[in-house]
Amino acid sequence: MIERLDWSRRGMMAAAGALLAGGAAAAQAPAILLHGGRIHTGVPDRPTAEAVLIRGDRIVYVGSRAEAQARGPGARRIDLAGAAAFPGFVDSHCHLTDIGLLAFELDLTGTASIADLKQRLAAYAAAHPTGVIVGDGWIETHWPDGRFPTAADLDSVVADRPVFLSRSDGHAAVANTKALALGGVAAATPDPQGGRILRDSAGQPTGMLIDHALGLVAGRIPPPTLQHKAEALENAVKLYAARGWTGAHFMSASQDDLDILNRLAASGRAPIRVDIYLDVAYADQVLTRGPGTDAEGRIRPRGVKIYMDGALGSRGAALLEPYADAPETRGLLRAEHDKTLPILRRALASGAQVATHAIGDRGNRLALDWYEEAFGGRPPAKSPRWRIEHAQLLTAQDLPRFARLGVIASMQPSHAIGDLYFAPGRLGEARLKEGYAWKSLLRSGAVVTGGTDAPVEKGDPLIEFYAASYRHALNGFAGPDWHLEEAVTRAEALRMFTAAPAFAGFREGELGVLAAGRRADVSVFSADLMSVPFAEIPKAHAAMTIVAGRVVHGG
Repeated sequence: MIERLDWSRRGMMAAAGALLAGGAAAAQAPAILLHGGRIHTGVPDRPTAEAVLIRGDRIVYVGSRAEAQARGPGARRIDLAGAAAFPGFVDSHCHLTDIGLLAFELDLTGTASIADLKQRLAAYAAAHPTGVIVGDGWIETHWPDGRFPTAADLDSVVADRPVFLSRSDGHAAVANTKALALGGVAAATPDPQGGRILRDSAGQPTGMLIDHALGLVAGRIPPPTLQHKAEALENAVKLYAARGWTGAHFMSASQDDLDILNRLAASGRAPIRVDIYLDVAYADQVLTRGPGTDAEGRIRPRGVKIYMDGALGSRGAALLEPYADAPETRGLLRAEHDKTLPILRRALASGAQVATHAIGDRGNRLALDWYEEAFGGRPPAKSPRWRIEHAQLLTAQDLPRFARLGVIASMQPSHAIGDLYFAPGRLGEARLKEGYAWKSLLRSGAVVTGGTDAPVEKGDPLIEFYAASYRHALNGFAGPDWHLEEAVTRAEALRMFTAAPAFAGFREGELGVLAAGRRADVSVFSADLMSVPFAEIPKAHAAMTIVAGRVVHGG
């Protein structure tokens, strides 16, 4: 019997969320034969196929439909009904717990102005009349107000209890007066190393805190309970499966996050693969023993996440020259050389991977300098595949060093189609050529792996593919200084989200392409990303997600 998939929204909602246990059951999974749509293999010399035959958690044949049927006479046949199948898409940079925790906080995503933020805060405060108010997701770059929110703005809505609202990039937040007092932030409070307290002309804190200054207040707010974290992570991995992701690289994770994910996997409730890069505070074990894995290879602590600088929007990215719109600052350095080098050397000795957040051109230069120093001046014979997360601004001098040192550029294409509205103001026209240089990095021989940075961005593989290959805003706009020559081809975009994440996770022999012998991870989208008009890509949706031979979404 041939099952024909229902790609309607109603059909997809009814089918979504089918999660099946892994482990020993995976070996007993019924064979699956996919056909009836364009199948993109990711294999350069055989880029398309008519059918894929899966048995257990492995692909056993990719090629003609007739041969697949002959090899799998009892297989469950799934007619893709014109949808397109791809190697499993993997988000190379996201924050899974934060994605899930949005359900427990004031969600300020899409806030249109300070007035809109205040209105949302008022509604949330009325619905939650006690306790600290924590929110996330605002970004001021499109607001008509042309400024950051302030404590006074928040006080006008909620003055009797602490309010702490994080900017979408996670590198800045605004606090009301009660929250500032909770953190002991006053006119005499010095800026912490790697952070800044924004102040008015009289030297009083405005309420805006940048990078390490966030901890002054955040450290006094009760953290989410373990129950909330567990619910958040379970919701996040289900959401990711429903969006078509077969895997994620989880950045800045805690030990609690790792423990929760291991429990979810052990009980069959982790539908996707998760590679984990632990925050420095929780990374002692991986720095000592090197990368690990659960019994099924589903949850894998890979290494450590380090922050070199902040974000461009909040002027925390470390620049070689001052900001064009704030000449008094060149941004912030969050890492210290003498504290970071021992971490790098421990990682090199144990085999742990290092993922360093670096956005500004100075931040990226220092990250490369410190990696090279840890390597002893030359790349190791066997590359440790260390990464720089974001790699947003690179001088012509530093860009070739990624390939030369074997450093992976972990980049999020949607950052460009959002940031390029305000980046000209931050950087000036001359420096924009340094930004979001996907094509130049690929031409240099570097590996570029694609991610989302969700919840900073939405976490949608279709938006990321569109941004990488088209480099226009979702409404079709592109400014004259957006450097469209840095857009990649669709084939290159596909590799950024399939083969490159597999390489970045030392799994290029198992994942990243659809070929016999590989793990059966498949992403199916309602539109063929390789041929439809660019404007149609973000309008598509995930139709089916298969991980280790199991349908975890759709079907």
